Amino acid sequence: RKRQHRSYSPLMISGTPVERVSSFKYLGVNISEDLTWTTHIQTQVKKARQRLYHLRQLRKFRVSPAILKTFYRGAIESVLTQCITAWYGNSTSHDCKALQRVVRLSERISGSALPSLQDIFTKRCRGRATKIIRDINHPANSHFTLLPSGKRFRSLMAKTERLRRSFFPQAIRLLNSVT
Repeated sequence: RKRQHRSYSPLMISGTPVERVSSFKYLGVNISEDLTWTTHIQTQVKKARQRLYHLRQLRKFRVSPAILKTFYRGAIESVLTQCITAWYGNSTSHDCKALQRVVRLSERISGSALPSLQDIFTKRCRGRATKIIRDINHPANSHFTLLPSGKRFRSLMAKTERLRRSFFPQAIRLLNSVT
């Protein structure tokens, strides 16, 4: 599809027009105007690649693989997986490959196997959904309703691929696949 460029009238707050920006960083997550995650992922990959230098230096000093793995988990994986349940499902395959390249490079440097981002996403998605289900007062608790059988959760209707790949439908599919 060709992108349609629409001209929007400026948003006014107290008579002052609000500046329109292409992306905005909110709570550490870059949100772009077209609601894609490419900007966020690119900045996270850049941060992680900068920290690979320190992992290489530690290996050069002959630090044990256990400490290298701990450094990876604290300094690199934490950057790559920040808010992963929000953005990973709707990221493009190109972005996922860029993220996975950093993980594979870290594996080679540290000399030990590291979990893939897909596995981390699945685990965190399942964990977050379980916490939401247990908390009756959580605003999103109503999205997780059991079917009459009491074993599986009711799937959300999603007409678009973007909604189908967002957190709630994926979390419900993950929970239903376990039971």
